[in-house]
Amino acid sequence: LFSSNDCVALDLDGNLVWFRGLGRDYPNANNSLGMASSLALADGTLVAQVESESESFTAGLDPQTGLNRWKVQRPRKSNWTSPVVIQGPAGKTLVLLQSYAGLAAVEPATGKVVWNYDDKASSVPSTTASNGRLFVPSQGLTVLEPVSDGPPKQLWRSAQLRPGTPSPLVLEDRVFTLNDGGILTCGDANDGKRLWQLRLKGPFSATPVVAGNLLYCVNENGLVQVVDPSKPEGEVVSELELGQTVIGTPSIAANSLFIRSDGKLWRIGRTSPL
Repeated sequence: LFSSNDCVALDLDGNLVWFRGLGRDYPNANNSLGMASSLALADGTLVAQVESESESFTAGLDPQTGLNRWKVQRPRKSNWTSPVVIQGPAGKTLVLLQSYAGLAAVEPATGKVVWNYDDKASSVPSTTASNGRLFVPSQGLTVLEPVSDGPPKQLWRSAQLRPGTPSPLVLEDRVFTLNDGGILTCGDANDGKRLWQLRLKGPFSATPVVAGNLLYCVNENGLVQVVDPSKPEGEVVSELELGQTVIGTPSIAANSLFIRSDGKLWRIGRTSPL
C-alpha cells in the first residue's frame, strides 16, 4: 500500500496479481504529506486504513482480488497509524484501528466495532500488542488490557515514555520508546517506571526492531545503530552507515534484517539462502 493509496499484490516472483487504485476510487482520501499506513492480514481479510480530513475510512479487502468486503467510516482527520491484529480474551481475532479519537477494535470479517477506547491517541506512532496487553501512544504511553466484555481496562500511563514518530517496542518485561530527537527510553512494562535513557544519533521515523535480544535502530540518514539493552544504561555496540534516506521500519526474516531506503533494498545477515 503506497502513499498514493495504490494497493498492489504480487506473487513471490514479482508478477502483478492485482492492482487496486484506492486513490482513484476515493480521490478525496489523501493528505498533503502522503499516506503512511501499512496493511494487516487478519483471518483472511486484508485491512487497509485510509484516513484523512476529507474522506476517511478503513476497508476490508479480499486478498485474492483486492475488492471490498466491507468499508467503514472513520474519524475525519489525517492519520498515519497502521492496523494491529490481536487475539481477544476469548481467542477471537480483532483488528485495532487507532486515530486521534482513540482506539477501536473491529471484527476482520465485517468491520463491526466490538469496543472503543475513547481517551484520544496519537495519529502517527501505532499501538503495539504484547503478552495480552496494548501499548497505546495515548497521552504519553498508556497500557490497556482487553477484557472479555466491553472496553479494555487501563493498567498504567506514563508521560515519560511518550514516543515520537516510531511506535513502541516491547522486549520481555521492558518497553522502549524512541522520540524524534533520538532519545531511546527504557521502561518497566509492568508499571511504566522509567529505567534509563540513551541518546542516539537521530532523527528517527522508523520503529526499532529486535532480534537476538538486540535493538536495531535506523535513523532517517540511513545510520543503523545496534543497541544492547541488557547493559545497565543501554549501549550502542555497533553502527552501519547505509548512506541513504530511510523512513520505513526494517523487517526481520530468514535470519536477516531487510531495510528499504528511498533507492535500495538491503538484506543484512547470514549468507545462507532464503
